[in-house]
Amino acid sequence: MISIHSVTSDEYPDPTNSPINSHENQPDKPEEACGVFGIYAPGENVAKLTYFGLYALQHRGQESAGIATFEGTEVHLYKDMGLVSQVFNESILDQLLGSLAVGHTRYSTTGSSRRVNAQPAVLETRLGSLALAHNGNLVNTVQLRQELLENKCNLVTTTDSEMIAFAIAEAINAGADWLEGAIKAFHRCQGAFSLVIGTPIGVMGVRDPNGIRPLVIGTLAGNPIRYVLASETCGLDIIGAEYLRDVEPGELVWITEEGLASYHWSQQSERKLCIFEMIYFARPDSIMHNESLYSYRIRLGRQLAQESPIDADIVFGVPDSGIPAAIGFSQASGVAYMEGLIKNRYVGRTFIQPTQTMRESGIRMKLNPLKDVLAGKRVIIVDDSIVRGTTSRKLVKTLRDAGAIEVHMRISSPPVTHPCFYGIDTDSQDQLIAATKSVEEIAKQLEVDSLAYLSWKGMLEATREDTNTFCSACFTGDYPVAIPDQVKRSKLILEKVVV
Repeated sequence: MISIHSVTSDEYPDPTNSPINSHENQPDKPEEACGVFGIYAPGENVAKLTYFGLYALQHRGQESAGIATFEGTEVHLYKDMGLVSQVFNESILDQLLGSLAVGHTRYSTTGSSRRVNAQPAVLETRLGSLALAHNGNLVNTVQLRQELLENKCNLVTTTDSEMIAFAIAEAINAGADWLEGAIKAFHRCQGAFSLVIGTPIGVMGVRDPNGIRPLVIGTLAGNPIRYVLASETCGLDIIGAEYLRDVEPGELVWITEEGLASYHWSQQSERKLCIFEMIYFARPDSIMHNESLYSYRIRLGRQLAQESPIDADIVFGVPDSGIPAAIGFSQASGVAYMEGLIKNRYVGRTFIQPTQTMRESGIRMKLNPLKDVLAGKRVIIVDDSIVRGTTSRKLVKTLRDAGAIEVHMRISSPPVTHPCFYGIDTDSQDQLIAATKSVEEIAKQLEVDSLAYLSWKGMLEATREDTNTFCSACFTGDYPVAIPDQVKRSKLILEKVVV
């Protein structure tokens, strides 16, 4: 194996210890999942295509990025902390040679935000190297890790992703081929996993039996047709690939020189796509259920206006994720849509602590009010969710300081009352404001004139799909994959609620 860039865990301090990441400074959002990308395209510049695919998936994780390419039996790997555009340049990409590639952009859910935990995870097996990129979270990590350690696996990271790679390597080193080894490993995994796996002979795309995290297949024109895998269709659009279909729950697609083959490795598949992918995580231009998520989010806003109307002068969304629902709210209510907040889109994550004066001024590093629009107005502000409530309260204060005489908040999803164990960092339950407070109590804490959430039923019916095919555990506490007690105790401390 050629490692172009060696990864160490101590070159930089762990940014999760930075003051900027305290609960007070974290956003009122569930934190991102991860983005995965894979391509089999001999004759193409697969490293550069993967770079652009990850660039389009940057919203799914901003902590680290990595690409592994396969040139015959040789694998070239580069990964580092930072945004995709910060990690890679032309010189680095020119060294990532090969006919197939696997890429990853990360937000940490299992394993801290450190260089050593960046992906893809690359391991050696008796059949050659494998490179694995993972979106999701296993719930049986403690058990799986213990099994691997007992079998003398040299785990070097704290991620469940590396454990999946080692489980595959174990099966292969025991005599299985690539396909058999992978399937044996997947049967040892419980939870959410959408995977892209590179090998010397091809690329795999895999989803868990519930398909909790998305994964799509695209094609590149040519003879023969080349195939692409991505977390979302926006990762296909950027490189000119055509969307073919989703990888199905419990399916493995195996892309080699012979084309694409499909294997349904699980006989217990039951689709439970994370509803938050549709509400917030995925880009609005990505396609799910044959339409853009922008269209779905417009419907959420319309439904919200029907369920919780309010007399006001203007309505606007919290940029960027609240905007489609705000437009839908305006369409259904007749309240004029305007922009009330301007987002600085060049502000990424920063580990420099703001001054005390800046902290007291609220959240203006990222959002700034349009005072002449807000002054003397009764405003409706639409957002997709509230998690902790800290940022929402600052935002309300900002609007009042800008001259709004009434502030009404509308949320295009139900109250988030339970943590996610499947790859979204929603914190422990006691940190979720809706788990400990009523809507009226939340409204009082946020200092709004009124607050209303979209109903659970309205959220699901707006999908225009079978409502039983979604995971909405963060709103109900009904988890589609059983959570082991030792994992549940770490985050779940309250009873289920009815929404």
